Amino acid sequence: MRKVIISLAPVKAGTPVDADALAADVEQCVKAGASMCHLHCRKPDGFLTQDISYMSECFDKILIKTDVVVQASTGGISNMSIKERCNPLQYKRTETASLNGGSTNLWEDIYLNSFDDIRYCSREVYKRGIIPEVEVFDTSMILNIESVAAEMPYRRPIFYNLVFGHKGCMQPTMESLAVFRSFVPKDARWGVTHYGRDNWNFLAAAIAMGAGIVRIGFEDSYYLSETQNAVVNYELVEKLTNLIRSMDFDTATPAEAREILNVPKR
Repeated sequence: MRKVIISLAPVKAGTPVDADALAADVEQCVKAGASMCHLHCRKPDGFLTQDISYMSECFDKILIKTDVVVQASTGGISNMSIKERCNPLQYKRTETASLNGGSTNLWEDIYLNSFDDIRYCSREVYKRGIIPEVEVFDTSMILNIESVAAEMPYRRPIFYNLVFGHKGCMQPTMESLAVFRSFVPKDARWGVTHYGRDNWNFLAAAIAMGAGIVRIGFEDSYYLSETQNAVVNYELVEKLTNLIRSMDFDTATPAEAREILNVPKR
């Protein structure tokens, strides 16, 4: 039976983060079917920082409760350099990390990720034995990564996270999904993020088309139904798990996710 990795991104940008409450929510999410937790490096007030201490505390508390796969983000709109953005890779329990595939308009900001930035982040993840999840916001970013991968060793298969819904980027339509998916190399694996999600149809279509990782959580959307927002991330994970199983697939456990992603043992 095909297993789908549910990647949980539980913290909305700019909202306060309580490490204990977050750990309890993530624990319930893993019990419901999530296998990976994606966190940015934030201060308790929810804003980005180069100081990894609070992110580390959050993950430490999460890992006391569950063996979820640890994914640290190197992204987000900020004034930080790529070196500062890669500080989360220094957290010793990081297993996977986001690696951004290029520059784009992101809402009213310009999200800068030059080729030198891509090379730097690539070197940093690989020298630490971390598996990159490549975040791409349009088709050209896949070509960027394949170009860099021709210059320096990249572990195969490459995992692409196709991100939809941000202003200035690919939008969550079935046509865009089909086009974006067609650019993913045949020897790669892929998943989706639907930012600002206000329905479940797009995720269902992506799963049907072969998405191996689906991201859910408050970082991207609170939407539970036309009349209700989720109060805790667990509610979103539970609904996504039910959707996956209704399609005769199943969710990957953390151990199965590590096997699928070829995560080195710590």
